[in-house]
Amino acid sequence: MSEIENKTEITPDVKPELKKTTIGGQALIEGIMMVGPSRTCIAVRKGDGTIHVEEITQSERVTFYEKVPFIRGCIRFYKMLVKGTDALMKSADISEQGAPQTEGDEEKKPSALDQYLTKHYNVMVTLSAILGILLSVGLFILLPWLIVFLATKIMGSALADTTWMSVVLNLAEGVLRMIIFFLYLRFASKIEGIDRVWRYHGAEHKTIACYEAGEPLTVDNIKKYSRFHPRCGTSFMFLVLAISILIYTVAGILVGDGRFLVNALIRILLIPVICGISFEILRAVGRGNNALCRGLSKPGLWLQKFTTGEPDAPIIEVAIAAMQAVIPENADEDVW
Repeated sequence: MSEIENKTEITPDVKPELKKTTIGGQALIEGIMMVGPSRTCIAVRKGDGTIHVEEITQSERVTFYEKVPFIRGCIRFYKMLVKGTDALMKSADISEQGAPQTEGDEEKKPSALDQYLTKHYNVMVTLSAILGILLSVGLFILLPWLIVFLATKIMGSALADTTWMSVVLNLAEGVLRMIIFFLYLRFASKIEGIDRVWRYHGAEHKTIACYEAGEPLTVDNIKKYSRFHPRCGTSFMFLVLAISILIYTVAGILVGDGRFLVNALIRILLIPVICGISFEILRAVGRGNNALCRGLSKPGLWLQKFTTGEPDAPIIEVAIAAMQAVIPENADEDVW
């Protein structure tokens, strides 16, 4: 780990060339996590203005299943969620270091719970990630279905069990799921301080775009690029919600929509299938540059209006520090 003064390092001039990289990231509290082919690092702006860069250790072992199409997406998504939760918790602590103390900020003795959580940090991170998954499943998958299921009880089971009505109900559930997701993003944007997280998210995208264009990573260069990127987690979430409409509609036709517990279980069991398909589509869209790929990426890019913001120079400096820490020596190692 290292401390970097509040300044921008300029990389050596390189010949501009277009490239699509596997390097991705996540916005943190006053910082950014970048995930490269061999290293994962976080860069966080501390309270005293310096940038703290730290490598997050990651297992070098890649299982067979992480290379299998339609299976690898779920495994990578879960690993990224755990890693992101770990980085988020670290950034919250680091961002407060070096901040000037004010009256009433006397150091408090950690409680028994704080001591236990510190001692069992890895368990806490894993449980936090699992809780996040359960909340997402409940809010975006089960809640829309439950609302539609209750609506079928009002209209009568005989009508709801017909094939055409099953299609209509699952389409309505999908639309409701999209609306809930959109409202979630809108309400999240209103939370105090979240706008800075969105600006760090925008800086992550702009920095990756600058790197893919082969330009030196400087503040002025990075500012030129768009804060919207087709291989963003927001785009992945949109694909998950869109694919779920098709998968759940087919399941509804085959199984029927009348049995409460059966349909609830089916929706949960099909989540890995939906994530796997969505991941492969995102990979294909990220590689392609034709009209179809551009069309498929547009909804996700539009949603990024609510999850990214335009960063200022100090925020971009943090993104540069995080990016430079994970760029591989061999330029071919991170080709998408």
